[in-house]
Amino acid sequence: MKKRIMWAGLLCLAMALSGCSKKYEEAAMTQASTQTEPSTEITILRETTEAETETEPEPEGLELLDLSDRSGTDGKVRSYLTGEWVDASAGNRRPIATMMSNDKAALPQYGINRAGVVYEANVEGTMNRYMSIIEEYDDLERIGSTRSCRTYYTYFAKEFDAIYSHFGQSTFAVPYLKNVDNINGIEGIGGSAFYRSSDRKAPHNAYTSGDRLKAAIEKLGYSNEYDPDYHGHYQFAARDYQLDELYPQEAVDAVRAAPGYVMNEAYFLYSEEDNLYHRYQYRDVHSGDEGPITVKNVLIQYCVTGRYATTEYLNIYIHSSNETGYFFTNGKAIPITWDKDGEFGVTHYYGPDGKEIILNQGKTWVCIVNVADKDKIEIYGE
Repeated sequence: MKKRIMWAGLLCLAMALSGCSKKYEEAAMTQASTQTEPSTEITILRETTEAETETEPEPEGLELLDLSDRSGTDGKVRSYLTGEWVDASAGNRRPIATMMSNDKAALPQYGINRAGVVYEANVEGTMNRYMSIIEEYDDLERIGSTRSCRTYYTYFAKEFDAIYSHFGQSTFAVPYLKNVDNINGIEGIGGSAFYRSSDRKAPHNAYTSGDRLKAAIEKLGYSNEYDPDYHGHYQFAARDYQLDELYPQEAVDAVRAAPGYVMNEAYFLYSEEDNLYHRYQYRDVHSGDEGPITVKNVLIQYCVTGRYATTEYLNIYIHSSNETGYFFTNGKAIPITWDKDGEFGVTHYYGPDGKEIILNQGKTWVCIVNVADKDKIEIYGE
C-alpha cells in the first residue's frame, strides 16, 4: 500500500501583491472569494524509524559546476539549461522557448523531449500549456504544435535569455512581447517561420522546425549570442547527490508527485533504474515524438493567480517574493521559497536553510500552480 506524505502547510505565503510589477497591477484582476490564507506551519506526517532517531552525519561538501567557462572542452560546454555537456555550438547559442499545446487533439508534442527546461501553467480555467526551452533544435523538422503567448510566459523566456516562439497571443499579452525577442506565427514572417500540418486540425496543426527558426532569427536580426550580463539561471551540483545530504531533517521520500492539475491529472513517478522522474498525464505515460518524457528535477512554484477582468484568461503573478513551493530530485523532496530578481531577472529558489537550492544535472520541469490549489498536491513516499 502506498504511504502518502503530506505537508499540512508551507512557509508563510506573502499574499500581498505589493511585490508584483507595476505592469501587472494595471490588469484588472478578480480573486476567488473562497481562497483562504495558507497555513504558516510545516508539518511532515511520516513514520519515524529507529535510524532517524540517531545523530545525523554532517553532510559532505557539495561542489558546484562552474558555468562561466564558455571556451569549450573538446568542442563541448556545460549547458545553462541542464548543467550537462553539450556541443559548444548549441550551448553558447541562445535557446528557443516555444509554446506547446497540451490538448489531447495535439498529442504528441514534437520536440519536447529535447527541452532542457519545461514550464507548465494554466492559461484559461484548468487548461494548461507548455513552454519548452530547447538548445539543440537544428535537426528538428517538426516542433509543436505551437500555440499562443500568455503574459507570464514572456517573462519565463526572458529568464533564460531565450528567443520566444509562439503562434499568436492573448490581447493582454500584446504589450509584453516587446520585452523579449520573439517569433510570431500570425504576423510578420510568421508565414515562413511556421507551417500547417495535414494530420491535425486547427488550431493544433501549427508547427515550426529548426531550419525555419534559424532563418527567422536571421531575418529578424536577433542575436544568437547570449547577453554579456547573462550567466545562467540555475546552480548545478558537480556530482549527483541526494537532498537529505543537505537537508537531513527536511527532506522526505517523494516517489510520486502530483502538482494537482485538473485537466490532465499530471504526475511524476520516480524510477530507481535511471534515477529520473517519469512523466504521466491523462492516465497514461506522457510521451513526446521521441519517446516517454523523463526529467531529473521537478519544481512546483506556487503563484498568486487571478483573471483578467471578466474573462477566463489567467493572470499569474510571477513577480512576488517569499512565495513557496517544492523541489524534487532523486526521489526526495523539500519545501522551498522563491522570489524574482526585479522585473526581468531570474527566479531564485531557496531551501529550508535560506540558501539557493542546487539542482542535479539534467532536465527540469517547472509546474506553476495557483496558491489556492496548494492543497491538491499529492506526494507519496513509496
